[in-house]
Amino acid sequence: MDMDTDEDELPSYSITPELALLIARGNDLLARLDAWLPPVPARVDWRATQACRWRKQLGGLSGGGMLAPVTTLNCPPWAALSGIDTQKDSLDRNIRQFLKGLPANNVLLAGSRGCGKSSLVKALLPRHAKKGLRLVEVDRDDLIDLPEITARLENQPGKFILFADDLSFEAGDAAYKPLKAALDGSIAGLPDNVLICATSNRRHLMPEYFAENEAAQHLGGEVRPGESTEEKISLSDRFGLILTFYPFDQDAYLTIVESWIVALGGTSAEATRTEALQWAIQRGGRSGRVAQQFARDWVGRQGLKRR
Repeated sequence: MDMDTDEDELPSYSITPELALLIARGNDLLARLDAWLPPVPARVDWRATQACRWRKQLGGLSGGGMLAPVTTLNCPPWAALSGIDTQKDSLDRNIRQFLKGLPANNVLLAGSRGCGKSSLVKALLPRHAKKGLRLVEVDRDDLIDLPEITARLENQPGKFILFADDLSFEAGDAAYKPLKAALDGSIAGLPDNVLICATSNRRHLMPEYFAENEAAQHLGGEVRPGESTEEKISLSDRFGLILTFYPFDQDAYLTIVESWIVALGGTSAEATRTEALQWAIQRGGRSGRVAQQFARDWVGRQGLKRR
């Protein structure tokens, strides 16, 4: 019997209706699972990108996130920030050390609201971007991803500020633990090209209660409540550089108003002082934020009169 066969011939298989249905169901299942998988992290061109925001992956089974480039920067000019010269000098010196590869401290900017804490950090970016400074903004609730974020930045060109704005933690909130470990508690440590800058209206970041100072009272049945207080204080103490901001007096407020008017391309007049003070009274206080808001209103109104 002739056993020769044509090598080009392949055995044919028939797909039964049952097998076709099984394949269709498998494809449908894979499509559904694909929607839950985190996206492949896109590489950021840090030579062309100055800032990114960490975006949490929603709905993913494995969590994670991505670095989303910021296309429109909101960075005030360094010269427009007045009334906080001591804080500016200390922060700028620390950042220059960081950029030159010298020892530098993680920074906590704490104190009164609207006094320029966030603006000061953001103003560093255009001031030192040409020297390789880059900024990554991380929301408080996403601090759990700090190990993943720092791993993405470790081998990238440039020096990175991890910026956590308006930071505070409530009692029982465990979100502070990754930050605490990253600052000074993990064997891994931060990469040499990453520095943390955080702002907060609270000096100690976590709430404290008068009852915690009563040594005889055991809060919630805790045998040593004083150790809980130490735990709360230790978080802010792990920032090597703490810059404190205070409310402005009238003269400092008016100086800040003048600085913002100049920065916005306007000119002041005799009525500026009076209107700026009235604006502050209406807003319930004097701060750098209130001064900036008045300057925007003043310069805008003066511009309308000329058109």
